[in-house]
Amino acid sequence: MDYWQFATDNQVWIVMIVNGLIAGWLAGLLLGGGGLIRNLFVGLIGAVVGGYLVAAGLLNLPYNFDAYVPYGNQIVVSTIGAMLVVLIARFLGGR
Repeated sequence: MDYWQFATDNQVWIVMIVNGLIAGWLAGLLLGGGGLIRNLFVGLIGAVVGGYLVAAGLLNLPYNFDAYVPYGNQIVVSTIGAMLVVLIARFLGGR
């Protein structure tokens, strides 16, 4: 398999997975907990939740984080969504 061809054909998916890992890791640092697989799932779900909040107009970022970090706005929105997912899971789980 040609890995370079795979990476160029699936760039959006690769960026989304890396973004989910970073967002889940940041949410784990801020709220506690962790593990690579858990952080990945929390980050990916958080990206969907955060994207929905932005699309619905419920979440507006005060700064342009893309000026400081590549994909910065996506990482911040995904981290906020991941933190919401963790808080809701803890509330529903009774922890």
